[in-house]
Amino acid sequence: MTPNEDRKIREQFTPKTWNEIKTNDSWGIFKIMSEFVEGYERLSRIGPCVSIFGSARTAPDDKNYILAEEIAYKLTQNGYGVITGGGPGIMEAGNKGASRGNGVSVGLNIELPFEQHDNPYISKGMSLDFDYFFVRKVMFVKYAQGFIVMPGGFGTLDELFEAITLIQTKKIGRFPIILVGNDFWAGLIDWIKKVLLEENATISPEDLNLFRVVDTADEAIEHLNNYYAKYSLKPNF
Repeated sequence: MTPNEDRKIREQFTPKTWNEIKTNDSWGIFKIMSEFVEGYERLSRIGPCVSIFGSARTAPDDKNYILAEEIAYKLTQNGYGVITGGGPGIMEAGNKGASRGNGVSVGLNIELPFEQHDNPYISKGMSLDFDYFFVRKVMFVKYAQGFIVMPGGFGTLDELFEAITLIQTKKIGRFPIILVGNDFWAGLIDWIKKVLLEENATISPEDLNLFRVVDTADEAIEHLNNYYAKYSLKPNF
């Protein structure tokens, strides 16, 4: 544990006066509100978009980076903008592909002690900075008409299950969730089926239909387009 981590833990047990609690909480509420207001104002007119999730650690020469860029490019050619976390790795690939396709390219940055920094492929005026993960996740979901989930770590899984949970509980519409890479996702899906569904019955069989697994950019775009064709809807700029 680093000294800074130790300090944060100890601070939680440090007695505070009522005035200190009120002051700190009040300023925290105003900061949260300001992030929501800025996000709503900046993103309210971006048009149909797809959020792309994935690892910040993926190198530009990695097959998943190349695939994410291709997916983002093809999204723009089919009328969708792209929303990413605004940082390096898969996020950069998503914004790069959207920029190459002359589409909307949004970056929702989060302030972190490592990994995160702006990438240069975000549309002008479409780079937003957040202190709070939960505010940022609201923006990922509120302004997306679909979700592309590339291989990633804990953050990617958090974003994936946030989207699944909101759809499962009908808090948002049943937007398509597309997992890219059968090899990467197979173990998790097997665990979901065996442990959650069969052994513990903590999910329903129909919950497995909330996502689709694909391997190529064309499969991802085809599933997205077919989904909206059912409603006679087409994205446009």
